[in-house]
Amino acid sequence: MKFSVTVTLKKDVLDPQGKVVSQTLKNMGVENLNQVRQGKFFEIDLDENDTSKGHDKVKEMCEKLLANQIIEDFKINKAE
Repeated sequence: MKFSVTVTLKKDVLDPQGKVVSQTLKNMGVENLNQVRQGKFFEIDLDENDTSKGHDKVKEMCEKLLANQIIEDFKINKAE
């Protein structure tokens, strides 16, 4: 069973890398760009048949290692 995890900085946390990317895109001529925020993306393949158990295992991974919950949020999706 596959899951995808997207980890992003919380809205209140400054994102200097996102700011640099945003400014660079504007310098390249991209118009109507309001903001860019950077993050991390993980694809996780588990040997699990129960969606609920799989989700719980991935959530535990996020809470223990993949996301710093002080400054980051995470979103888990079951991949097709």
